[in-house]
Amino acid sequence: MRTVEFGSLFQFMRNGMSVKQDKSGEGLPISRIETIADSSIDPARVGYAGLTLASCKDWLLQEGDILFSHINSVEHIGKCAVYRGVPEQLVHGMNLLCFRPDPAQVTPEFAKYLIRSGSFRGRLSNFVNKAVNQASVSIGNLKTIPVQVPPLEYQRRIAAILDQAETLRTQRRQALAHLDTLTQSLFLDMFGDVERNPKGHPKMSLGSLVKLKSGDFLPASKMAADGRHPVYGGNGINGLHDSYMFEESKIVIGRVGAYCGCVHVTKPQSWITDNALYLDSVDRACDMVYLAFALTEARLNQYASQSGQPLISGSRISQVPLLVPPLALQQTFATRIQAIEALKATHRSALAQLDALFASLQQRAFAGEL
Repeated sequence: MRTVEFGSLFQFMRNGMSVKQDKSGEGLPISRIETIADSSIDPARVGYAGLTLASCKDWLLQEGDILFSHINSVEHIGKCAVYRGVPEQLVHGMNLLCFRPDPAQVTPEFAKYLIRSGSFRGRLSNFVNKAVNQASVSIGNLKTIPVQVPPLEYQRRIAAILDQAETLRTQRRQALAHLDTLTQSLFLDMFGDVERNPKGHPKMSLGSLVKLKSGDFLPASKMAADGRHPVYGGNGINGLHDSYMFEESKIVIGRVGAYCGCVHVTKPQSWITDNALYLDSVDRACDMVYLAFALTEARLNQYASQSGQPLISGSRISQVPLLVPPLALQQTFATRIQAIEALKATHRSALAQLDALFASLQQRAFAGEL
């Protein structure tokens, strides 16, 4: 391996074409920060400005170019993706840097994994300028980062190995996403849409089926987890108030902020804080698994107050209508959901192992051990 400055690996490193973008769909597509949000080029997340080929030909990406996020939230600084010709023509827009690899120095795929490596990100963090709402890193500083680069043949070998591992990780994530979609499809197939109710199931309000209660509230100075039990609701709670530490599972509904309206089933022996409502005295006509999914389908965040940060109260959601199918049908649904959840757990475990394998391969690759 030889040590060089990062900038020497590229024909150029530059910002994109400065032009006001819109979503009109008119003209050639232009890259934007969201284009590489998933660390790949997403042709559906681009901008437009009515550009013709003649007006922007010097800004068209070439296959193998790397888009790099240099203005973003801190955790997303350094995100990158290789352009592989999809969409067929893509203009390089502002707020993403373009690195054009020097084919005599580096391959695009190796450069991508180099940028994502722990050693590079560690050095990159030293140059990140943090502001109130975003962070940034300059081209000048990027160019000076020292990196170790093996011969091209070894680069291709490393990239091929990491590509295989990355493909397996992607397949696991896709399987999990499909299983998430399957649960919703199963609910709609068995029970139908609540508003249309094509199967004619009885409807009852949430307040008539359960008692809604709030978790415990303590001053911020006393909001601390006891360290032994899971906490639901967004804040900790100390062990002195054991009336809010439940031995059995409970359905909880997030009340405030980003988790407003989110529905979860707690683990046994869990604290519930004032940032969540919990369902108490559930009617025997309802299965807990079914009820949790029914509440998720109800999209409870639409009932939140909009003054300040979103907030849900028991009174706001007590009149939410829910379908109450026969209990046996609910239990059949619960059994199928449990089977899906078991399969998801298997995929999550496999994905965790693949993540660990990828990290190990990446570390070994950039230490010259592959």
